[in-house]
Amino acid sequence: MTLKLGVPSKGRLMEKTFEWFAQHGITLSRNGSEREYAGSVEGIDGMSLVLLSAGEIPRELAAGRIHLGVTGTDLVQEKLPLWEQQVCPMEELAFGHADLILAVPRAWVDVDTLDDLDAVAAAFRARHGFRLRIATKYHRLVREYLRQGGVADYALVDSQGATEGTVANETAEAIADITSSGETLRANHLKVLSDGPILRSQATLWRSRVAELEDADRATLATFTARLG
Repeated sequence: MTLKLGVPSKGRLMEKTFEWFAQHGITLSRNGSEREYAGSVEGIDGMSLVLLSAGEIPRELAAGRIHLGVTGTDLVQEKLPLWEQQVCPMEELAFGHADLILAVPRAWVDVDTLDDLDAVAAAFRARHGFRLRIATKYHRLVREYLRQGGVADYALVDSQGATEGTVANETAEAIADITSSGETLRANHLKVLSDGPILRSQATLWRSRVAELEDADRATLATFTARLG
């Protein structure tokens, strides 16, 4: 058995992950073409590489099918209920930074906080006969944030495309989405509520709490952990 490491299979996240491991004397490489989802690890014996989408990695860790994985804080906390019981963070990688934020139309000059949003949501329902809609991919995190903020009169609308465009398209009144620069929000005439982000996310190396480890795997993990310093 080998210690399985899952990393993002494409794009900048994969490149930065490969670079980060190289800085620690571990070379990750993809086998064959870009369609190949297996890879190799040089610099640590007893470790194999699995290339997955960033969104699959939390589930694979929670299922115990991989021992280690690199993915965003946002994806782990959104996709895994009681995530602390299934995975633990080993190292923050200092790239892939993004904030999960709540944003409303800039024209809503009286809405700056969650308290303001709660008041507007109640008035919206009284006026229109349906709940204020918030478009998002992050249902679990947003629902918990709004519960803690005391906002009740809303409906979450699933958005798997360009979430920022849903307000202009009139399929939602507000959005909750990941942003790094805020440029797309500004382009769509949206502003972030001042209460602060729902979550600050970055690429993180996680360890599965449930994946089975044989003695050889434990030795490999100890070597790997020592290498990270």
